[in-house]
Amino acid sequence: MTEEKRESLHFIEQIVEEDIKSGKHDGRILTRFPPEPNGYLHIGHAKAICINFETAKKYGGRTNLRFDDTNPTTEETEYVDSIMADIHWLGFEWKDEPLYASDYFDKLYEFAVRLIEKGLAYVDDSTPEEIASMKGTPSTPGDESPYKSRSKEENLMLFEGMKNGAFPDGSKVLRANVDMTSPNMLMRDPVIYRIKKEHHHRTGDDWCIYPMYDFAHGQSDSIEGITHSLCSLEFIHHRPLYDWFIEKLEIFPSRQIEFARMNVEYMITSKRKLLKLVNENFVAGWDDPRMPTISGMRRRGYPPAAIRTFCDKAGVAKRENTIEISLLESCVRDELNRTALRAMVVIDPIKVIITNYPEGQSEILKAENNPEDPSSGHRDVLFSRELYIEREDFMENAPPKYFRMTPGADVRLKHAYILHCTGVKKDNDGNILEITATYYPDSKSGEDVSGIKPKGTLHWVSIADAAPCEIRLYDRLFTVPDPTADQNVDFLSFYNPKSLELVSDARMESSLLSAKSGMQFQFLRQGYFCVDKSSTSDRIVFNKTVGLKDSFSKEVKKG
Repeated sequence: MTEEKRESLHFIEQIVEEDIKSGKHDGRILTRFPPEPNGYLHIGHAKAICINFETAKKYGGRTNLRFDDTNPTTEETEYVDSIMADIHWLGFEWKDEPLYASDYFDKLYEFAVRLIEKGLAYVDDSTPEEIASMKGTPSTPGDESPYKSRSKEENLMLFEGMKNGAFPDGSKVLRANVDMTSPNMLMRDPVIYRIKKEHHHRTGDDWCIYPMYDFAHGQSDSIEGITHSLCSLEFIHHRPLYDWFIEKLEIFPSRQIEFARMNVEYMITSKRKLLKLVNENFVAGWDDPRMPTISGMRRRGYPPAAIRTFCDKAGVAKRENTIEISLLESCVRDELNRTALRAMVVIDPIKVIITNYPEGQSEILKAENNPEDPSSGHRDVLFSRELYIEREDFMENAPPKYFRMTPGADVRLKHAYILHCTGVKKDNDGNILEITATYYPDSKSGEDVSGIKPKGTLHWVSIADAAPCEIRLYDRLFTVPDPTADQNVDFLSFYNPKSLELVSDARMESSLLSAKSGMQFQFLRQGYFCVDKSSTSDRIVFNKTVGLKDSFSKEVKKG
């Protein structure tokens, strides 16, 4: 391999290629994605998914999906189903059927017994508070448990009793006999089994003891023959214990490799904090389009290809960093520019009457569906005497270089004619009711022979063809880039109450009446929008996905 090629590889790929070159595991590559079924996947999981699946795919390997279902208190089948749906939606397939840590409960129990028989695990009757106190501090060694001297025979008997439900919750745990003087606090005789008499979503009431993550995770990797256990950087301090179990149990030597987790501005990835947002109704569920969950991003209209591209551009690193949200939105924008159909929707409509266009007359104009994709063809757009334009596209007393509609000026309607604004009609309070204009009959788009060159182009909808729709406009969920930076400040104090604006009286061209849930569009001059799942045949609802440019770069002020 040339030095140039090696430098183009990220550090995980370098490790994999070295293993293949040395013939380790006969060149076999098997990774895994091991989510806990206690919540919905988020942007951080998207990166982990991409790294695991893409690395395996690049080197001809496969990836297991394994649910780490060792805590029945917090786990639900709903989460299992949502996780599988998210991975499929992102474009990945796992090896064979989904796996579960609970598939290995019998084997994990045997491993624990083996450790006891080797004098490497013991049953401890201490309370959680006593165990925490025994562990000492990072600068002082821990104290040995008074139960550490129990015989192997007694430990085996007590552990079997734990398994058979002879003891109440919290009364005993199984601890690994490692090193109470280790500078790594995780190595100070960690708890590896606890009593939890809870109904499990898969094993029912078969078990009343459950392995801790550090015991179940590495041994599950080993059971499956995982060659490269890729995980985020917060698990780096767990690796010595991961390796210790493999060494002492003399089982398949899976290797744990850590990469920097995905931190994105204005997003949080703590499941506990995300659950708080849901439970306290700051958002309308796990798939609220403002949420950093994969289901939320899907509902908002983010294409899976854009999320994969974003994860690729964010890179695979060994150090934590924060990615600007503008990079994610740029990836979404680039993908939708290629794939989204175009349409015209007026969000804040004001009426325009073309006084020299014959009453009762209308015509069909052609509009391209996507100029980036000629194969997308054209659609019919109705043009008539009365139209809607955006209220903000008109100014009665406009400043110089104002290129939208104003009395005495010309402006083009997209796909249609050039209009000359002649005036306005107002109510008794001075509010504008409608705008009047004339059109140039020989200025039709594509056939313009008028010689008039207006500097502005507006989108519009014919009133005769307009259908009502609802628009949901989204802003940042938080008012600061990192709402969890200060642990002494409640992250909810940075919640942005203006993160959602509902518009109920928008008007769209009738071609959108047949739009189905999930379809994505570019609304001309407005941005990219997605049909929300709450839409009905009588009422189409659109979620704003992203603007046509980085329009969110403005500061979002608190309150």
